[in-house]
Amino acid sequence: MTDETSTAGEWQPEVDEIQRRRQLADRMGGEQKVARQHAAGRLTVRERIEALVDGGSFDEIGALAGFAEYHQDGELAGFTPANFVVGTARVRGKRVAIGGDDFTVRGGAADAAVLEKQVYSERLANELGIPLVRLIEGTGGGGSVKMLEQHGFTYVPANPAWDLVVDNLSTVPVVSACLGPVAGLGAARAVMSHLCVLVEELAQLFVAGPPVVRHATGEDLSKEELGGSAVQRKSGAVDRVVRTEQEAFDVIRDFLTYLPSNVDELPRSVESLDAPERREENLLSAIPRDRRKPYRLRPILDAVFDTGSIFDYACYGGAAYTGLARLAGHPVGVVATDPYRGAALTAEGADAITRLVDLCETFHLPLVSLTDQAGMVIGLAAERRGTIRHGARAVTAIYQATVPMAEIIVRRVFGVGGAGMTNRHRLVRRWAWPSGDWGSLPVEGGIEAGYRGEIEAAPDPDERIAEIRARLDRVRSPFRTAERFGVEDIIDPRESRPRLCGWVQDAYRLLPKTLGRPTFGTRP
Repeated sequence: MTDETSTAGEWQPEVDEIQRRRQLADRMGGEQKVARQHAAGRLTVRERIEALVDGGSFDEIGALAGFAEYHQDGELAGFTPANFVVGTARVRGKRVAIGGDDFTVRGGAADAAVLEKQVYSERLANELGIPLVRLIEGTGGGGSVKMLEQHGFTYVPANPAWDLVVDNLSTVPVVSACLGPVAGLGAARAVMSHLCVLVEELAQLFVAGPPVVRHATGEDLSKEELGGSAVQRKSGAVDRVVRTEQEAFDVIRDFLTYLPSNVDELPRSVESLDAPERREENLLSAIPRDRRKPYRLRPILDAVFDTGSIFDYACYGGAAYTGLARLAGHPVGVVATDPYRGAALTAEGADAITRLVDLCETFHLPLVSLTDQAGMVIGLAAERRGTIRHGARAVTAIYQATVPMAEIIVRRVFGVGGAGMTNRHRLVRRWAWPSGDWGSLPVEGGIEAGYRGEIEAAPDPDERIAEIRARLDRVRSPFRTAERFGVEDIIDPRESRPRLCGWVQDAYRLLPKTLGRPTFGTRP
């Protein structure tokens, strides 16, 4: 027998110990805590990872980290794993980093955390240049007041790994899913992402939970009342509210397919079976001739972009629609207006547009605006919301963007809001439908101000207003604008998809010029 053969099992006891400790880690907080998690209708962190990633692709890092107890002889007496699971995996073939909170161990609080694991997940994505998925439940790092007595001292707070958290927004796609009660540092981590998803009824998001709120403000609220889907659906803190955890994982998988792995790569195009030359007849009558009548946005999106490629993005924007889609297989960002939710730009709508434009600028997606913008919302409530500042911020984001842009004016372009839907001082490929209607302000709202003297002097003011409107209607024809090259082309609406599919080829040829970090840091 050779020396090599005789020592083949020399380290077998330690190898067996590795396996035993991994099995202990797989138990998470134990059977009772796992049962409690299931009774609440929620998956465990390991079940979530399994449901999200490609089968068998999860490679865990740091499974042995946790809190051990030993007998006097040095043998392991008990082991509680750290309440954070981290590793790499593949999601639809794309390599990603995943960090997930384990709520079965001390409710995801720092009392049971090995914070280095959370830091490691951020560094893993940052230095490997791969997307980061955060599965968040609990405080996600913040501790309870019990830690004061346990440690015997307090400390000046510092947000763990926040330098990496901030940098990742300008480096790699970051997705967060709120999958249970999420508070404190966990809530901050959730919003520090390019997509934040919340599961209704199961998840809540708040800065501090009900007991702290009750003490500070006197408000006696449940978790759901304080930060549930009814609150967060329109707050702007989360981008999508979904019905189930599985739907959250579907949204995450879909979202990542539109983006590159990092800012040094281009978005990946896919083969499209949808003909670029497809012309949809319903576009010819999509916009009512009566300017006061709304129209359905979704059929227009379906007619213009690749079939089945529409991904709704920041859903709190009200009338301001933001989304992702594909043209001839190429990912693009989409800004439009849903007239059934309004015609003017609100503060929330402006924030949604800013968020989409920053996403597209960071990850090199061309932008398409299906413009129908009546300007910024007016009135006392709008002034109290500081709408003009939010709107100006959205316009600034559009003007700072360097990615190629295209615009189809489907109806209105009015005021600062309408003027800022694309950067009209750079080359933007632009077409208008015959339904286009534009100016500094709508005719209907400006006649009485602009022609006050003429109207007041008329025997019949209403009749004179009608006469003035008829005169202006002749002048406001989009053909008059095209004659002066104020709009480059007026097209048959059915030509919209072929035109955009031709443009996107040029756009992707120019995109390599935009590679690398954005010129300004991406903000949440």
